[in-house]
Amino acid sequence: MKPFDVYSLFDIEIRRGKGCYTYDTQGVEYLDFYGGHAVISIGHSHPHYLKMMNEQMEKLVFYSNSVQNSLQVELADKLGKLSGYEDYALFLINSGAEANENALKIASFYTGRKKVIAFRKAFHGRTSAAVRVTDNPKIVAPINEDLEVKFVPFNNIEATKEALKNRDVCAVIIEGIQGVGGIQIPDDDFLRQLRAVCTETGTVLILDEIQSGYGRSGKFFAHQYADIRPDIITTAKGMGNGFPIGGVLISPIFQATHGMLGTTFGGNHLACTAGIAVLDIIKEENLIENAFEIGNYLLQRLKAIPDIKEVRGRGLMIGIEMEHPIRELRENLLFKQKVFTGASGSHIIRLLPPLTISKKEADLFLEKLTASLKSCKV
Repeated sequence: MKPFDVYSLFDIEIRRGKGCYTYDTQGVEYLDFYGGHAVISIGHSHPHYLKMMNEQMEKLVFYSNSVQNSLQVELADKLGKLSGYEDYALFLINSGAEANENALKIASFYTGRKKVIAFRKAFHGRTSAAVRVTDNPKIVAPINEDLEVKFVPFNNIEATKEALKNRDVCAVIIEGIQGVGGIQIPDDDFLRQLRAVCTETGTVLILDEIQSGYGRSGKFFAHQYADIRPDIITTAKGMGNGFPIGGVLISPIFQATHGMLGTTFGGNHLACTAGIAVLDIIKEENLIENAFEIGNYLLQRLKAIPDIKEVRGRGLMIGIEMEHPIRELRENLLFKQKVFTGASGSHIIRLLPPLTISKKEADLFLEKLTASLKSCKV
């Protein structure tokens, strides 16, 4: 048997990591400015994280959610306080896709409706939202036959109001910042109007903060720039610093009933330990403030580079759009400059470094990017 070949893989095997750096099997050092799709929030091999995980491993138990687990209570309490959502409830699962599936399920249960509104070029995981990864209609997630999904133009409040006017939509789901869609940011005023029209029409507002949450944007959640409170927030990626964990933050308007939701592995002891360690470090090391400060520094410096078409982002979630396809540039960064980056489509480099990066590491990236741009110039 061999792995199912669905990923394009670089010929590099990473063996270990430390802070904002990773090392391959030959010991070659790479500056990590992608963090495994934004999962590395507190840096690789953080001492506090390793200590807590090792201690939990020594007494590791796994049991179903039919018994009490005080770590779930501690995680929910710390997450509520740090995010500003102390009055919300937390349901723990294993991934962002599961978080969105459960959010849509809650919305459908609550409203009794089956229609969902999403936005063009959004990505909500391989879920029943069936949101397009690209403009190619063949590249979609499978559709849950219980839900009917309609896509409306991004940042277009009039199209959204038109889609909601019949009051037959259970939920609107939107990313705090579109990641796969090219680091597109919802206008703050659009989000405020969206909140108002969802309230008016009895529609559940779901904020997908799976990639844009956990301090990455310079606030705990990206939607907090607009000063709104959604009904449901989904999170995952940076929540466990690479350990599989996801969560659904649920407004007090929803009443929990036994058997309403379920999970086998969600909220297990090791996942909760990872989640608690991440929150401890984010708070103690002021990583949200660091993401805001270093992110703004990077954005300003990147916008001054003439070879770049456009730079978008908030905090340490940044998209660098080029006039020409980025494949050569990205490969030069990786193989020549030893820097990991991501991509959104064919023309956008995506930066999602650990929230722990320093100005020195930001400058190092800028130096390497400038060298790659010079090397790749026609």
